Amino acid sequence: MRRPRGEPGSRAPRPTEGAICAGPGESWSPSPNSMLRVLLSAQASSARLSGLLLLPPVQPYCLGPSKWGDRPPGGGSHVGPVQGLQRLLEQARSPGELLRWLGQNPTKVHAHHYLVALRRLGQLLGSQPRPPPVEQATLQDLSQLIIRNCPSFDIHTIHVCLHLAVLLGFPSDGPLVRALEQERRCRLHSKPPPSLQPVLHGGQRLEAALSCPRFLRHPQQHLIRSLAEARPEELTPQVMVLLAQHLARHRLREPQLLEAIAHFLVVQEAQLNSKVVQKLVLPFGRLNYLPLEEQFMPCLERILAREAGVAPLATVNILMSLCQLRCLPFRALRFVFSPGTPHALIMRRYLSLLDTAVELELPGYRGPRLPRRQQVPIFPQPLITDRARCKYSHKDIVAEGLRQLLGEEKYRQDLTVPPGYCTDFLLCVSSSGAVLPVRTQDPFLPYPPRSCPHATRDPAQRVVLTLRERWHFCRDGRVLLGSRALRERHLGLMGYQLLPLPFEELESQRGLPQLKSYLRQKLQALGLRWGPEGG
Repeated sequence: MRRPRGEPGSRAPRPTEGAICAGPGESWSPSPNSMLRVLLSAQASSARLSGLLLLPPVQPYCLGPSKWGDRPPGGGSHVGPVQGLQRLLEQARSPGELLRWLGQNPTKVHAHHYLVALRRLGQLLGSQPRPPPVEQATLQDLSQLIIRNCPSFDIHTIHVCLHLAVLLGFPSDGPLVRALEQERRCRLHSKPPPSLQPVLHGGQRLEAALSCPRFLRHPQQHLIRSLAEARPEELTPQVMVLLAQHLARHRLREPQLLEAIAHFLVVQEAQLNSKVVQKLVLPFGRLNYLPLEEQFMPCLERILAREAGVAPLATVNILMSLCQLRCLPFRALRFVFSPGTPHALIMRRYLSLLDTAVELELPGYRGPRLPRRQQVPIFPQPLITDRARCKYSHKDIVAEGLRQLLGEEKYRQDLTVPPGYCTDFLLCVSSSGAVLPVRTQDPFLPYPPRSCPHATRDPAQRVVLTLRERWHFCRDGRVLLGSRALRERHLGLMGYQLLPLPFEELESQRGLPQLKSYLRQKLQALGLRWGPEGG
């Protein structure tokens, strides 16, 4: 029996022109002409505009293989520079701020960021009680950014950008809509893309392959490995910089490629300035990889001697990479620590780290040092990567395990010790192995250590429990990143006893009771003892 129209279960009435939002499981296929008429009509309110923009949230693209440490449990994407930029765009408070984030981060902008920007622009225009003012020049600049980059968009991104542009009122005969429509037609009538192997015929194709959004989203190991076999004339500085940035960003410790970069640096020494060199040496320090190329260090020392007075910040960046490799050249240090060198805050932070490395690792150095009044804490808070991934970290559950095992008064969390290293968990231990209440002890060891006679040292030990999460390692999961290795090395040289907690062991614990048992075994293996469990 047919149901009367309008009763529950009957066929829904036909949607009007303005009703463009699809239901669950339905495809979203709006009519641009109807949307434009609704948007530009005199009755189009901000509330209606908001309704027109009820698109599913733009999902960030994942970079690299989907290991647990690079994606949160459940399949979500990891939080890196790309996702960090997406968050900034989603939280922008004005169209001008959207444009600024896109313009200031060209190396981090991928195709889907333009979708995020257009969607956020729609939300801002539909905001209550009053939308922010929009400069025509801002919209034109945003249009030009999209027009300039839309040839690299995939067909899905082009479709959604086109729909959003129409929804937002960009004229159908304007440059943005015309450019997107032209790209859409080209993709619909173009042949399937050729295989990626031909990109190895010419430096420009290599550069395009390394910088295209699809390659950055889905690194293809066979392609980047084959770059090491390319002909010398195909390897331009731009190509090698992109390759170096790719390896560093994705924590890919590929010896063949790193050796190729080192060889390129040596061969092209005379043509490279320090601003390019700082980008080429970045992956070596970050990935904790000292190349086998014998002329690598002599070449860098010559470049530093030649360029140090021209680009001080680039010089310090190169030295930061070499500091992670324990290869600081004395001559370059004498220049950066010279009294006439300008010291902005970021430079003072870097120079403070270099000064610490000199103090702890170069006892034979007798050149100038950073004046004490210019020294600042090196890392006064947890590193950006840890803050970005805090909800995937084991820190909270380890903290709860220590609280129940030792009691709150017997450990400190996220304590920054001189000269500025943030520790995960710190314990004070007596000479007999008893864990002491931290409030009754000075948790800091003297710095610099060599200025304090051994006889006057506090007999209590300081034990630092350091988490080794997945993202603290190179992609292979075996070698600590250079910054992590440097932190642990310096803490050890200052006299702190380190107790690493590797991610493989932490991930194998099932629940808090198992974790407490694991921590108990770890602490007892060091000879530590404490009272009955609290809580």
